[in-house]
Amino acid sequence: MSALNRVRMPLRLCFVGWGAINRRVAELLKERHGDDVVFAAVALADIADAIGVPDSIPVITDPSVLWQLELDLVVEAAGRGAVAQWGEHALRHSGGFVVASASAFCDDGLFERLQKAAREHGSQLIVPPGALAGIDAIAAAAALPLEAVTHRIIKPPRAWAGTAAEQIITLDGVAGPTTFFSGSAREAASRFPQNANVSAVAALSGIGLDRTQVELVADPAAETNRHELAVSGEFGRLNVVIENRPLAANPKSSEMAALSLVRLVENRFVPLVR
Repeated sequence: MSALNRVRMPLRLCFVGWGAINRRVAELLKERHGDDVVFAAVALADIADAIGVPDSIPVITDPSVLWQLELDLVVEAAGRGAVAQWGEHALRHSGGFVVASASAFCDDGLFERLQKAAREHGSQLIVPPGALAGIDAIAAAAALPLEAVTHRIIKPPRAWAGTAAEQIITLDGVAGPTTFFSGSAREAASRFPQNANVSAVAALSGIGLDRTQVELVADPAAETNRHELAVSGEFGRLNVVIENRPLAANPKSSEMAALSLVRLVENRFVPLVR
């Protein structure tokens, strides 16, 4: 039997969270694959959060019911608290738990528990590349010693509104590119989970949360969410720049964050894995 024939179709998904990212993922998957992907449930912390969930998709608030859904994949894009709430059950009752809120792994205890659950239940804990490019290359390069990983994130001041950046600089008064944070990926992802969550992705792919260096910049001339990755090690050197359009429904995130989840889901069943 071929590997493709071992894939159950349609693919059954559960979304954790129904914010801008997962709504966009669902829209694109339905548009591209129709009935080949089934949305078995949307998992939420509170039924009051079910605003906009289509009537055709069941809403669940209790992780213990995941076992009833015969899931292939659980896709999280709901924030750090949701990773802790749903993670172990998702790994126990599906083939994989996709964690978009990688800043949750700043909690070492949670990270270890979820890896243990994945091993015990034959599932996978999956961290998507999110808004970044070159993550596959960093992960491959990490098979040999890495010397340094630096991640610079440049966004318009409005994208930093409502975050800890407001306590550091006056966003309305920024006249030029202003670096308001420089430190480890652990600190960046912990203090700025809405904007710098993706720094945890780069860190987990390479030399870890404490050795990966992050700079956060507010730039009034920026029209995109820009990420600059610089990596060096025994493999050589890597420099990657990506300029993402903000997600229309949430300027703190990027369209690419949703697109990377679409690709990840598709790679579970399409004939050509890219």
